[in-house]
Amino acid sequence: MSKSATKGVLLVQLGTPDAPTTPDVRRYLTEFLMDPRVIDIPIVGRTLLVKGLIVPRRAPKSAATYRTIWDEKTGSPLMYYSELQRDLLQQELGDEYHVELAMRYQNPSIAHALKNMESMMLESIRVIPLFPQYASATSGSVIDRVMEVMRTWQYFPQVSFVSNYCDDEEMCETYADHAKRHDIDYYDHILFSYHGLPVRQLGKVDPSGELSCPDRGCDSCRVEKKSYCYLSQCYATTRMIASKLGLSEDRYTLCFQSRLGKTPWIQPYTSDTLHQLAEKGVKKLLVFSPAFVADCIETLDEIQVEYANEFKELGGEEVAMVESLNDDPKWIGVLKRLAQG
Repeated sequence: MSKSATKGVLLVQLGTPDAPTTPDVRRYLTEFLMDPRVIDIPIVGRTLLVKGLIVPRRAPKSAATYRTIWDEKTGSPLMYYSELQRDLLQQELGDEYHVELAMRYQNPSIAHALKNMESMMLESIRVIPLFPQYASATSGSVIDRVMEVMRTWQYFPQVSFVSNYCDDEEMCETYADHAKRHDIDYYDHILFSYHGLPVRQLGKVDPSGELSCPDRGCDSCRVEKKSYCYLSQCYATTRMIASKLGLSEDRYTLCFQSRLGKTPWIQPYTSDTLHQLAEKGVKKLLVFSPAFVADCIETLDEIQVEYANEFKELGGEEVAMVESLNDDPKWIGVLKRLAQG
């Protein structure tokens, strides 16, 4: 903590259990899924669903999965890379800045990080949710929680938020650079697999309540980035990365993973896409997951284990994963530019 710092930067990632045990995973899942921006139904129904059904069933299975990706020395991959990003960004910004890392769910909490910053009497705080595409359930929830904590402060520094950076050219170039570590021509097809979202949440960004979005978005979503439309921003990220690699539209498919529950989520689903590609005779897949800026359970297990096994059972031969941004110096440069506004 630099005593000369006048500007603060708060990096916020989604979260990770403190340890790969069932009790710790239970606490993490409960806090995560009880967020009304994540499961956006009335609290009574949400409580019954989360605490009575989802968490009791998922916690033991998720804990077992976390144990497979947990490193003996570095622990949670998401925490490890997030801390590296914080430390490297601090080095880049210098003593004028103080950089904190928080997790939206579990530790280190947003409240803890902001308490550290409050004691420094900073002139400004820049909040950067570590989600390139805006969604109410991710960036919106981070911003909501930051404002909730800060409203108790007796003084207010200048506060600003980065809501999205889905088509940041240098960020997309970094993803493309990581793909070039693979022999792209070797693969039959490229997948861009993003975290899914309930369809109903797409339209909720419209204050009038009149916006109704189909499960694959409207036609304009595919070609036009919209400020608060998650689906359009996923397409924007994909277009930018594809252009950096010179990929024609028939070489890649955009899809969505991590569906929860039986309500309609945005499509096409990654699992369905794997089936369709296998039926067409596709054998080798290269997968991006550009909703994540650090490797985590969704990239290390859901794609590289769960989906890879599913694809092989369907007759596929290989699923390779493009490494996330992690501690790439170019990505740290993007964070520095975002931090400086």
